[in-house]
Amino acid sequence: MIRVDELTKTFGSKTAVDKVSFTVKRGEVLGFLGPNGAGKSTTMRMITGFLRPTSGSISIDGLLLAEKPVEVRRRLGYLPENAPVYPDMTVEGFLAFCAEARGYRGKSKKLKIGAAIEQCFLAPVVHQRIGTLSKGYRQRVCFAQSILHDPPYLVMDEPTDGLDPNQKHEVREMIRRMSRDKAILLSTHILDEVDAVCQRALIIANGRLIADDTPEGLRRRSSSYGTITLVLGNAVTDRLKKRFEALEEVKEVQVVSQTEAEVILRLIPARREPASAARILSQLEAEQDLLSFAVDRGRLDEIFRSLTGGSNGTGRFTENDQPAGS
Repeated sequence: MIRVDELTKTFGSKTAVDKVSFTVKRGEVLGFLGPNGAGKSTTMRMITGFLRPTSGSISIDGLLLAEKPVEVRRRLGYLPENAPVYPDMTVEGFLAFCAEARGYRGKSKKLKIGAAIEQCFLAPVVHQRIGTLSKGYRQRVCFAQSILHDPPYLVMDEPTDGLDPNQKHEVREMIRRMSRDKAILLSTHILDEVDAVCQRALIIANGRLIADDTPEGLRRRSSSYGTITLVLGNAVTDRLKKRFEALEEVKEVQVVSQTEAEVILRLIPARREPASAARILSQLEAEQDLLSFAVDRGRLDEIFRSLTGGSNGTGRFTENDQPAGS
């Protein structure tokens, strides 16, 4: 696994990352969430060896990065933010350059390049200059270099940032396929990315880790989690409202809107669990005209804002403040 213990990075008097600890296991995609400037990219750069921590430790498969940097980097694939590539190179030329930098020659180099091209669906553009490619294809090229050596661990910084919906879908599908036998740490500020590909999510703000949970666990913290919205036709509102209020499972009944044709009720459950919704809905009488209903799954954006304060914070370090050459 990847293990990060008490990781800290300071620049002068400013703290970018403050005693962050977590693990990522094989077969797991861990989403690393936070507002811009929260310390996500700084953490990624330390894990991949681009930045030296002020304190704390990073280990992969039990090997400490500070003691065995080359061995650790051999186990890592890194997709940096904004997918940096050489625009004047062809796709095949760039991957050949990366393969040689990794120590591959001859037949093994050819096999590694071919496998990366196939996995990232780059065959249509393999002889094209990278500078002429769309952003989605450039992202795929950078993805290909990160998996060229078939690493057991992938670190991906904002892998779908700036892509259109179709391109995001393609990249997420590649991540899902890779996650079957790899540990993937994925930095993002896109909340639906967490639902799409992650089994766990960390939230960081002002350099500090403030949440570590599954996406479902985070949604359960939402004030709307488990709320039931009913749209009923031909309903006697007062009688129906009193009926639901009398239920032990219902904490509160709100009339959202009412017309001659329909009434919309919002039921706040006493216990926020999936079984509560089923028990409450079973109390609907057969003659009542249920047009539709919805059970709220909770809102990640609400939890994100409540945990991070809805901003980057004030007077704290942002990654844009990082000194040149650090």
